[in-house]
Amino acid sequence: MKTQIFDIQNLDAKGLKLLEIPAALIRKGENVVFPTETVYGLGANALDPEAVKKIFVAKGRPEDNPLIIHVSELSQVDALVAVIPEKAKKLMDAFWPGPLTIIMEKSAVVPEAVTAGLNTVAVRFPSHDIARAFIKLAGCPVAAPSANLSGRPSPTEGKHVLEDLDGRVAAIILSADGELGLESTVIDMTLDPPVVLRPGDVTVAELREVLGEVLVAASITKNTSTDKVKSPGMKYTHYSPKGELVVVKGNPDQIREKITQAVAHYHGKPMTIGILASDETMESYHTGVIISLGSRDDPKEMAKNLFSRLRTFDELGVEKIYAEDIPLNNETLALLNRLYKAAGYTFI
Repeated sequence: MKTQIFDIQNLDAKGLKLLEIPAALIRKGENVVFPTETVYGLGANALDPEAVKKIFVAKGRPEDNPLIIHVSELSQVDALVAVIPEKAKKLMDAFWPGPLTIIMEKSAVVPEAVTAGLNTVAVRFPSHDIARAFIKLAGCPVAAPSANLSGRPSPTEGKHVLEDLDGRVAAIILSADGELGLESTVIDMTLDPPVVLRPGDVTVAELREVLGEVLVAASITKNTSTDKVKSPGMKYTHYSPKGELVVVKGNPDQIREKITQAVAHYHGKPMTIGILASDETMESYHTGVIISLGSRDDPKEMAKNLFSRLRTFDELGVEKIYAEDIPLNNETLALLNRLYKAAGYTFI
């Protein structure tokens, strides 16, 4: 398949005219990659089951993994859900448009291909101006997972999208890098109290400020399995680099000693070893491909960098990566969720 590439950096007259072309492709039942404030998304007309099925083919994604529907305005939500709970309305008022996905009971118009046969649907109203303009021009809600091959790190840069999906989709819209770098927070509003199924930039603490009691799914930081999942990122190994990734636990001294010993084990062997460190610990290591995730004083920056750093190890041919663990708190929950899943919950 020949993929059309559109570089659109702003919504001036030229940008809007270019955007009409991939929007028309969506209406024709094709798949189009588009930027959001979190990561790039791989979109299809959410109300067209055949178009939605193409997403799973392009990504190599299991069909029992539900998708998120993206809207360009609040009025689109009513047709997608059976009812909007009052608490969900509070979240919409507080965080939409933005990186929050809300799960509600679905309406009859939402195809089973989107929801993996569940009676719930995940909906998001992105804040990215190009994403919203694209969905509006398409004239339909857009179902979209992250625009990567299944299991790979989600794409925050255009080159990562091209690496995974060029030739597999009808069009790719390239724009500035994702501002946040991790996928949206997902909260299930069909439960009481509501449950966070996937953490993101909207933190659990912020949700509790609006709703009061909010629970956190055990699968966020633990390797749990379930036959049915309501949210992307819950069941399958996600975000993984090509090399084997291991998370190293302990206090700072223990982590440094474990990594140093592990790397020494490979001395003289034909294997490329990587270390995912921080600005504060970079100088503790002297062997291997050493990359910083960012400063531990800036969890948001570390989260934004995670997927691109994992892809950098791929580009350098690193075969095994030792990643420093990070203390768990409200600000690092989303980062650790992605890091642990990328490692397949492999720890030393």
